Amino acid sequence: MSQQPEQPVFSIEKLFVKDLSVEVPNAPRIYLERDTPQVEIQMNTSANAIDEGYFEVVVSVTVTAKLADKTVFLVEASQGGVFQIRHVPQEELEHVLGITCPNILYPYAREVISDAVVRAGFAPVLLNPVNFEAIFQAQREAKTQARAGVTH
Repeated sequence: MSQQPEQPVFSIEKLFVKDLSVEVPNAPRIYLERDTPQVEIQMNTSANAIDEGYFEVVVSVTVTAKLADKTVFLVEASQGGVFQIRHVPQEELEHVLGITCPNILYPYAREVISDAVVRAGFAPVLLNPVNFEAIFQAQREAKTQARAGVTH
């Protein structure tokens, strides 16, 4: 009798807003402005093992809107998820944590950002889709190049 390898397990245990912050430092005067603000978006992801076979993945998004040197609004949101991932090879686990989980979390982060901006009294900010696979590959290449640079 040969031992069958255990089947991979992937499940979403919990989705949650880990952090949310809205700032409108120049209210109420900023609401009198009619110009369209410049919007800057920053994003990052993180993944941490929290227990045997359980991982927390977080997609953090910061949206800053400015008119000249005045901040119109600043919204920061971190959308988290607890995922059960078992019997997945290390190489594939990195892909699941760096691509699959952020792809699941990102639509929730988009909704939280849009809702927060509207509740702050502004037109919704609709974040464009993100290619987490391209980001993952770029980060991996950067790490490989950094390691190559260290060995010289």
